[in-house]
Amino acid sequence: MGKQPVFATEPLYRTVRQYSSGRISAEDMKKLLAVAADCRKVKEYVYARFGGIGSLSKLYPGYAVQNEMTQSGLRMELDLPSVYFYLSIFEALGDIKAGWSAVRIKVAKLVGRNNTLEEVEKHYLRFVLKTWNAFAALLEGEVVSLPKELQAVYARLAGQVDTGKLDQYLRRQVRKYHIRRIQAGAIEAFPASERAYRYGDHGIYISTKEKRKRVFVPLTDNSRYNSQLRICLFPKEGRLEILAAVETAPGVFGGSKKEIGISLGMRIMLTTDSGRRYGEKLGEIHGVYADWIREQTIRHSRDGGNNPGRKKYQAKKRRMQEELHGYINRELNRFLTEENPGKVYMMEPLQATVDGKNRCLNHRMALWERGYVRKRLEFKCRERGVDMMYVSGMGISATCSRCGGRGERREGLFICGVCGQRSDEKANSAGNVLKRGLEADRKH
Repeated sequence: MGKQPVFATEPLYRTVRQYSSGRISAEDMKKLLAVAADCRKVKEYVYARFGGIGSLSKLYPGYAVQNEMTQSGLRMELDLPSVYFYLSIFEALGDIKAGWSAVRIKVAKLVGRNNTLEEVEKHYLRFVLKTWNAFAALLEGEVVSLPKELQAVYARLAGQVDTGKLDQYLRRQVRKYHIRRIQAGAIEAFPASERAYRYGDHGIYISTKEKRKRVFVPLTDNSRYNSQLRICLFPKEGRLEILAAVETAPGVFGGSKKEIGISLGMRIMLTTDSGRRYGEKLGEIHGVYADWIREQTIRHSRDGGNNPGRKKYQAKKRRMQEELHGYINRELNRFLTEENPGKVYMMEPLQATVDGKNRCLNHRMALWERGYVRKRLEFKCRERGVDMMYVSGMGISATCSRCGGRGERREGLFICGVCGQRSDEKANSAGNVLKRGLEADRKH
């Protein structure tokens, strides 16, 4: 029926920030910038050398890349401490792997929407996309060699289809969506392992390229972390920020056993099975943001892509996104505080569809932050020790939550053709979500 992440027992991580106190001297900032510049060079080297199809088989677990980078002599050429060199390699590897994951997800969606493919052909392609060794072998033109059980599955599927045609289709789609040149990012930053820093004297001592010499940076707080850090530099302002991932235990808010079904929407963010609404201004805020993006896109296209105000555009876009995300988070906090659920049921994520008639509405749908809302709700439930369960959304909006009969939606209302119930369409969907979730729990 659905999938249920067990948030109460999973580790929970959050990113905490530390800030420098006072202005960092030009000399010390220069030393830190030198580390950041060399880390960037390492990452760019890894992107260029291992970002292509020919290096797919080297990406997991990554030791082949590490060994080749060691033998390349780049670290000696840059005279970069190993604590920064190897972390930069694995950061770049993480970016490359993330890029390949995005490609595989994109191609999998295209496979699902391709009406010219038979189901068995789609099954074969999905298997290849999910199995990294098979995916890498086919793109590199090698023979697929998998562990015994997976090899048997692959052989069975391959025997039912024209593998030559499907493998060529897969290669074409991957070439179309694979990003050949990954950028290291605009912010001057570098990773630091525990051996690269030491807290003390109300600040932090950070290793530089000079042996046995560290830069001391006063901090605004006395917190100390014993994990990998990310040092972000802002030379014009003479300051830095430190990012640390900290594991926290899920909290328990009241020990509630209350079970709630919810329905997410673009106009009203969240509606419960009881009809309570949270995020009623989401449609208004999102509409302003989406319309502004559309207007700017049209203007940029009209100017031939030579509009000089792109920095201002990016800055305003970031501010508007922050406003939108801030509102979403506040309303999700209010939902969890006021409802105090022990378990939340919601529909499995669905692909948003557009009708092809209203371009403005279609643009708003394309920018709908449904993924952000869902991920933030998942995180906040984990943070509070609240369980979440996904249920199938098939036919859920056309079913009456009271009697199970068929009905229709009309101007925001659900009208049942059997019992005559008239209710908010989102509340009706949330009621069905709750019923399906409870049924699934009873079966298990």
